[in-house]
Amino acid sequence: MNKLIQYVKDSRAELKKVVWPSKKETQNHTLMVIGISLAVAAFLGIIDYGLNLVIELFI
Repeated sequence: MNKLIQYVKDSRAELKKVVWPSKKETQNHTLMVIGISLAVAAFLGIIDYGLNLVIELFI
């Protein structure tokens, strides 16, 4: 039981050392992830559409 208590104490001490991002940084990174995800989705959608057209030519 002592090991568990020591683990929790050590974990709390380490979490106090963490430099958490600001609200603005979090918003910027979230928007960046959403933007990149939409761009990748659009790119893959265009590739998929193009490959479907090519396959339909051969069928």
